[in-house]
Amino acid sequence: MILDNRGLEPPQPMLRTLAALEKLPNGETLTIINDRRPMFLYEQLEELGYKQRTDQLEDRSFKIEIFR
Repeated sequence: MILDNRGLEPPQPMLRTLAALEKLPNGETLTIINDRRPMFLYEQLEELGYKQRTDQLEDRSFKIEIFR
């Protein structure tokens, strides 16, 4: 599942991401694209038991893959 959060003001990207994670089937990966590095989201993911991989894209946005 891919969630494009570009153009949204905080806290909308984090709220949308957490809502999508609630519906994510076990074993699946959620990929989000954000304008900014989601520093506060990383703390939430760790508390919820998720791992993440972050890459900065050519347009300076960030692609974050979230998985268990």
